[in-house]
Amino acid sequence: MSDNTPVTQEIRPGVSIEKELRKSYLEYSLSVIIGRAIPDVRDGLKPVHRRILFAQHELGNGYNRPPKKSARVVGDVIGKYHPHGDSAVYDALVRLAQDFSMRDPLVDGQGNFGSIDGDAAAAMRYTEVRMSRLAGEFLADIDKETVEFRPNYDNTLEEPAVLPTKVPNFLLNGTSGIAVGMATNVPPHNLGELCDALLQLVDDPECTVSDLMEHVKGPDFPTGGVVYAGKGLEDAFKKGRGSVKVRGVVEVETRKKGAEAIVIREIPYALNKSSLVEKIALLVNERRVEGVSDLRDESDRKGIRIVLDLKRGTIPEIIINALYKYTPLETSFAYNMLAVVGNRPQLLNLKSALSYFLEHRREVVIRRTRYDLRKSEARAHILEGLRIALDHIDEVVALIRASKTPPEAKEGLMDRFGLSEIQAQAILDMRLQRLTGLEHEKLLEEYRELIKKIEYLKSILENEDVLRGVIRDEISDLKTTFATPRKTVVEYDDLLGIDIEDLIPDEDVVITLSRRGYIKRTTLDNYQQQKRGGKGIAGLHMSEDDVVQDFLTTSNHQFLLLFTNRGRMHQLKVHQVPEGSRTAKGAHIANLLPLEKDEWVTTALTVREFSEHQYFLFVTKKGMIKRSDASMYAKCRKSGLIALGLRDGDELITVREVQENCQVVLTT
Repeated sequence: MSDNTPVTQEIRPGVSIEKELRKSYLEYSLSVIIGRAIPDVRDGLKPVHRRILFAQHELGNGYNRPPKKSARVVGDVIGKYHPHGDSAVYDALVRLAQDFSMRDPLVDGQGNFGSIDGDAAAAMRYTEVRMSRLAGEFLADIDKETVEFRPNYDNTLEEPAVLPTKVPNFLLNGTSGIAVGMATNVPPHNLGELCDALLQLVDDPECTVSDLMEHVKGPDFPTGGVVYAGKGLEDAFKKGRGSVKVRGVVEVETRKKGAEAIVIREIPYALNKSSLVEKIALLVNERRVEGVSDLRDESDRKGIRIVLDLKRGTIPEIIINALYKYTPLETSFAYNMLAVVGNRPQLLNLKSALSYFLEHRREVVIRRTRYDLRKSEARAHILEGLRIALDHIDEVVALIRASKTPPEAKEGLMDRFGLSEIQAQAILDMRLQRLTGLEHEKLLEEYRELIKKIEYLKSILENEDVLRGVIRDEISDLKTTFATPRKTVVEYDDLLGIDIEDLIPDEDVVITLSRRGYIKRTTLDNYQQQKRGGKGIAGLHMSEDDVVQDFLTTSNHQFLLLFTNRGRMHQLKVHQVPEGSRTAKGAHIANLLPLEKDEWVTTALTVREFSEHQYFLFVTKKGMIKRSDASMYAKCRKSGLIALGLRDGDELITVREVQENCQVVLTT
């Protein structure tokens, strides 16, 4: 090119970066949602799980075959269908084999596939896998054009867009995943209950979610536990979102010499057992849970067994409540039933999730029936030709012998007997042993059976009731073959939170309040009964200018009412008073109550409840007296309650608990 040659530049129209970024981000988010993180509602599988099962199907790695190395399966998956890292595929494969992660595992694993303690699985070169028997139901009839196939990532092979599963896996094994701007979280459920719900939906498509909830009781976790299915479960099944409480199963065992132990038999789903044990040990060491002498993990292949030996005199229920309150032994599971429906994410309720599965099964059965009908009609067509040939066998043999070439023989058969090209070719390919009488009868029997089969297949396609019957029979067979008893107990009451009082024994205590405002709580056992001639024991050490004002015998769960000279009432639970030794001075009342300057406590009372037939009698310094219903003082703010209105210069002297028929004597 010479220097004088003009240079031409292509002028491109301006591209909006904002529009390009929006378009690219949308495409990326859709690929994450549909192609990675959110399962398809029809088979309940994410692409990686679907490819793992299909790759094993192509390898012939069924439940009745010897297992293959996990590395072989992972290699086929990433080489043919899933161009991602081998660790991601192997992690997904491992989860499909874990009986503590999957309600009904889809992979039968041999080797170390991790544990509920959070231990990692062995390397893929050491473990072996094959499909479980249930996984075979995911791929049944896949070779009968039941589902659409699409090119793999490099257009060299084809993979199924969805599996023709007979199993409602979206709800059976549940799922969890985080996509761009959305997430899904579905717990496992019981297969037998899901089949019962599907059967009702087949028989009564107009049934409600409430009707289906008569069958599907709630989640059924592989690790057991107890689910409290209140309004949260109802919201989840009706709206697609809700939350349920899950608790582990705890038992109390009696040992030798009256000793007791708490045994944790089941833990909430997806909880790391070793982390739970560490959390309990930390609580014991920090003395947030008292009364535990030993902690052991005795779990084995038979199940979970975490043992807490209790000290003598410890109340087991208090320790159990503390475990529920301070450890993940009680947790929440949030439903978010999001799935891909027609290449779009959609929030589903119980009925819609089951309905989409039934629609999928209906399409699979129809496509399978059309395939079987086509194959049966093709075979019947051939058998018709063979039957004609056997009825005129001598003439057929003579015609074939007289022909110089096979094409000539084929043309002769077609012209003489009115056969199609396929029929004529089948006659030419027929083995001589088919000419025997027995083989002739077998052929006729096969033809008769094919005619019946063709009529039945046509009835499935033409009659909706017959089609529903086929689907119903498949669901019933699935339940009979694979359903197992429920592992998780469902309680239909909302679980209330653990009150702090549930962690504190309601034992007898003594409340001591001095004139200068020092208060303490002491167990009654510190004040031992003395015999005649006893010298007494020191109950309180205080300064010379201080005296004991109130000495109350009560219990930890009672209410402590503190009335001040300003006519205000403050309310505490007895267990909220700081505990002190028998001789301790105690804590100052100002640390517990928001007292003003020149305000002090004049009277302390304890009550267990505020009854309507119970009264408080107030007496002031200037001789004012009043009686009020105790129920008026049940609700008290943290800042206190005005119990009595006072005139200027007046003060509240004392308050007494009285009954309606009591006689009151006032002295000066």
